[in-house]
Amino acid sequence: MAADSEPESEVFEITDFTTASEWERFISKIEEVLNDWKLIGISSGKPLEKGIFTTGTWEEKSDEISFADFKFSVTHHYLVQEPSDKDGKEELGEDALPLPMQDLLCMNNDFPPRAHCLVRWYGLREFVVIAPAANNDAVISESKCNLLLSSISIALGNTGCQVPLFVQIHHKWRRMYVGECQGPGVRTDFEMVHLRKVPGQYTHLSGLLDIFKTKIGCPLTPLPPVSMAIRLTFVLQDWQQYFWPQQPPDIDALVGGEVGGLEFGKLPFGACEDPISELHLATTWPHLAEGIIVDNDVYSDLDPLQAPQWSVRVRKADNPQCLLGDFLTEFFKLCRRKESTDEILGRSAFDEEGKEVADITHALSKLTEPAPVPIPKLSVTNMVHSAKKKIRKHRGVDESPLNNEVLNTILLFLFPDAADKLGDVFENRASTSAGNNPPPENEDYNLFSQFKSAPSDSLTYKLALCLCMINFYHGGVKGVAHLWQEFVLEMRYRWENNYLIPGLANGAPDLRCCLLHQKLQMLNCCIERKKARDEGKRGSMSDRSPGGASGDGAKGGDHSGENPDKEKEFGKSWESWSDSEEEFFECLSDTEDLKGNGQENGKKGAKESVNLKPEGRLHPHGKLMLLHPGEPLYVPITQEPAPMTEDLLEEQSEVLAKLGTSAEGAHLRARMQSACLLSDMESFKAANPGCCLEDFVRWYSPRDYIEEEVIDEKGNKVIRGELSARMKIPSNMWVEAWETAKPVPARRQKRLFDDTREAEKVLHYLAVQKPADLARHLLPCIIHAAVLKVKEEEAVEDISSVKKIIKQIISHSSKVLRFPSPEDKKLEEIIAQIMSVEAIIARARSLKAKFGVEKCENEEEKEDLQRFVNSLLEQPEVSVVGAGRGPAGSIIHKLFVNAQRVPVPLEEELRRSGCPEERRQGVQSEFPPPAGREVILRASVPRPAPYSKALPQRMYSVLTREDFRLAGAFSADTTFF
Repeated sequence: MAADSEPESEVFEITDFTTASEWERFISKIEEVLNDWKLIGISSGKPLEKGIFTTGTWEEKSDEISFADFKFSVTHHYLVQEPSDKDGKEELGEDALPLPMQDLLCMNNDFPPRAHCLVRWYGLREFVVIAPAANNDAVISESKCNLLLSSISIALGNTGCQVPLFVQIHHKWRRMYVGECQGPGVRTDFEMVHLRKVPGQYTHLSGLLDIFKTKIGCPLTPLPPVSMAIRLTFVLQDWQQYFWPQQPPDIDALVGGEVGGLEFGKLPFGACEDPISELHLATTWPHLAEGIIVDNDVYSDLDPLQAPQWSVRVRKADNPQCLLGDFLTEFFKLCRRKESTDEILGRSAFDEEGKEVADITHALSKLTEPAPVPIPKLSVTNMVHSAKKKIRKHRGVDESPLNNEVLNTILLFLFPDAADKLGDVFENRASTSAGNNPPPENEDYNLFSQFKSAPSDSLTYKLALCLCMINFYHGGVKGVAHLWQEFVLEMRYRWENNYLIPGLANGAPDLRCCLLHQKLQMLNCCIERKKARDEGKRGSMSDRSPGGASGDGAKGGDHSGENPDKEKEFGKSWESWSDSEEEFFECLSDTEDLKGNGQENGKKGAKESVNLKPEGRLHPHGKLMLLHPGEPLYVPITQEPAPMTEDLLEEQSEVLAKLGTSAEGAHLRARMQSACLLSDMESFKAANPGCCLEDFVRWYSPRDYIEEEVIDEKGNKVIRGELSARMKIPSNMWVEAWETAKPVPARRQKRLFDDTREAEKVLHYLAVQKPADLARHLLPCIIHAAVLKVKEEEAVEDISSVKKIIKQIISHSSKVLRFPSPEDKKLEEIIAQIMSVEAIIARARSLKAKFGVEKCENEEEKEDLQRFVNSLLEQPEVSVVGAGRGPAGSIIHKLFVNAQRVPVPLEEELRRSGCPEERRQGVQSEFPPPAGREVILRASVPRPAPYSKALPQRMYSVLTREDFRLAGAFSADTTFF
């Protein structure tokens, strides 16, 4: 039996029937967190430097623990400091107080402007807070509070941690904390009182001293001296006589090109309300011994003007209404609209016009009527006027979103060449305005390439600014739709009448700009080609004699003999370009404008008969001769390649990509890409009859013609050349194109660029744009304009912090706007950044106006005030040099004096007269009653017995209109008590 029972008894001993309670588990979790964060043992550090709580870096670590199913967050707040030397630790004797207790008596960092509330109340550099994890949870019952306090006390005792540990109790908005700090033989209890109504005896210094001494309960008869620090905070809300300098624009004004008091082409700037709502003046008495001043319920020595330290902070208005920000926000809202222009303005004008034209089909029925019905000539001018008439008829003249005066002002701003409409004057101005001066090579001008917007002197940029202003001041989305419709009609009119569009650079579309700008440039290219072609026809018709015409006919006959079908096609193509009845016409590439093109390099070759008459020669190509006939090699007049916008390039690349990678697809792709090559070959053959491919390659691609010195049969050195290896590949595109190319001069070739078709495509693209699409296209231009405006305004104020933000905006915008269809969220971020800069500049101007920086005559004082204003913008709190006697202090004093002179309502006067603060200061005080009274009382007193160690005691008090708080840290000796 004994043998059997032995193993049972062993099992019985192993089984542990004692289980840890939830409370014990909670304490062990606290200890575990403190161990993980290495907060165990003696804390060491240097004495705190002055202002380190504000200038230093605060960091925090967080973890989560739970008591049963109630979760707590544990957060370690600490000031980052350089690690102290090891020698410092050795110097700390056994009697040295823990660092947090030493910090309680430190006077270098009283009333920090920006810090955790426990830092302000207790002056601690490091502490741990245990608080309910969920915002709506709270520890309210007294028993739970005591249980938590016991938990941290046990955890501190078990671990030897000297960092203060706090527990947040009651609702979070009350910011109530209790805590404890332990050291070898000492303990500090952190206690707090928070009341809504203040007991009368605690509104002055003498009452606070009484409660502090009572709490300490010092048994010594001559009580050790109490050190005091006092701060009174005064709030200035009524600036009086210092009106906000930004006047809201007069929306009804329309004088000399200015609408709403704002010139077209310039964005407004500035806040519509004062962006500085309050000025807080803190008057501080940093080191006072008890008995030096009197402050009780009947009399006070605390005169703000006599305070040794003044510091000021400004309270900024939350999201002040700013003009530039409002413009950007409202314009951005357009991007989310869904309506088309027709839906906004009513039925389309073009639909009405179509109905009129359709009615003409019933002409037979109208013939029976007694009166003849005149059918108007269907010209573009008639169409435009008719469209406008139908728009007005449908909407009613009064309902038109834009009145004629505003509309005419805008159109003249966009199209300055339209001011002169008389014949050649208009034409000359149109042509000169299209060729802009060379752009200034500066950083601001070239921003458009980063933002993918448009140059700041371009029509697109001006249009964006006008639409932005109309959207804000003149009818919103309806006004935008109305102006856009007028703009599209103007584009159509200019295309039909060969008037170049002003404000656009010459040449192919600039792919660095937004798509809308590229489309307008494409339309300008079309107008330019059409205009040059029509002028060329007029010139050829006036200069050409009947003999010359028959000569041309003979050339055409020769060519049509070689390829009658193709010639017929060319004839049709050229006839479709205009109304002239001639068979062939000079195309754009045959005009003076193109003589710079084609001067590259090269030669040509073919097996055509040398009997062909050369056509389309530009000039001889240096001393090069044709290889076989031995005649000079001529550079031909060629067609310019077709200009492309980015959407056409994308479309073309998609088509080419869909052909696949098969041999047939690759061949077809090569043929599609060689249209320009074929055109140049035909021009070359026409200019150099009897040439061969080698001649063409020598001119077109000299690197593909390899020349080397060889010795002929007679022993002479001669230079012989041959095509490169890639040109000798069987059935390569160059050989195929050369074989199919016919000797056709550029003026009789099928156009590479069909300006009529492309112009109609652009006009259709413009006509179908919804206001939302338009806003998306032009938003980069508006952001570009806003950045330029902000930079211009900042240059006047010279604020270093704003310069950095502007650089960030430019960097951010260039990343976001470079890609098509940027996300709305990212665009909103950019607009918010611009608005924040506008608010900062507006605040700077408001403070400069209030402190009279510009009016100051003394240069030195002016610079001091300027620095003071800039500091107010960038720092949470700024010390006033010279306190109330310095230049800034005297201005602040005047501000308060003026505010106090304002007659107050009777109720306010009665309320103030009942206030003890008002009674103590007298009726005609220069300062209002303080909005906040803060007092810090410190003493080093032995507690709890006379023979205990002298330990730091501290009490912080704050009294505001809303509440009253006492935060005490009372230390006791746990060895000698």
